Amino acid sequence: MTGTETRRRGGTPARGLLPLVVLLVVWQLAGDPASPYFPPPSTWVDGVRPLLDNDKLLPAVGETSLTFVLGLLIATVLGSVVGTLVGASRPVDRALSPSLEFLRALPAASLVPVAALVLGYTTQMKLVVVVLPAMWPILLTCRSARRSLSPVLLDTPRTLGLSGWDRARKILTPALLPAVLLGVRVAAPLALIITLLVEIVTRVNGLGAVLGAAQSNFLSAQVYGLLTIAGVLGFVVNWVVTRAEAAISRRMRGTA
Repeated sequence: MTGTETRRRGGTPARGLLPLVVLLVVWQLAGDPASPYFPPPSTWVDGVRPLLDNDKLLPAVGETSLTFVLGLLIATVLGSVVGTLVGASRPVDRALSPSLEFLRALPAASLVPVAALVLGYTTQMKLVVVVLPAMWPILLTCRSARRSLSPVLLDTPRTLGLSGWDRARKILTPALLPAVLLGVRVAAPLALIITLLVEIVTRVNGLGAVLGAAQSNFLSAQVYGLLTIAGVLGFVVNWVVTRAEAAISRRMRGTA
């Protein structure tokens, strides 16, 4: 979409932040710095500064980002492979559908005690809890896309005598890539939310653990400051995933 088209559709995306900016300005003007629950935004920077001075904030953001990226990558690979395999066979799909629906309905928080019992309070435990819920959007979209592929599209490489690898690379992957991108776009914010949730609950190293500690110590300004950082991180994740999806889609159309 060009800049002219963007303006025609309602202006630049930055205008969508205007209500939030207005809210923060009103909060700043009406807020009380001594309030234990709603300190104004100007106090948030001072609340977060001790974490920067003690070199705790950046490593925490790094831990959260690493867990999020690894979890999303693993979820993408597992969801794509399992979804494609399940969607390729209707008997397998019918046999596994009840189990898949049961596992998909499990809340992410309910996985924390089991994962902590087996793996302890480690980064591996965080990855397991992040991967399992995040893979479902990708798995389900790949399963649906694989089931809806035209039989002619699947029979053509056999007729041409292509190998299994060439069929997967030249036919199956391009056909399923839009479904994978859609699943990743849904799974990315979910993976970030679950990462923060696990860190808050288990206090394993990360931004969520620092946020939980600030809440336990009643550091309201620090809590709001960390919440703002988490919001910015989520905004960046959404922006990167959206731009990557658009770039890959344009490249696929150009190749076609």
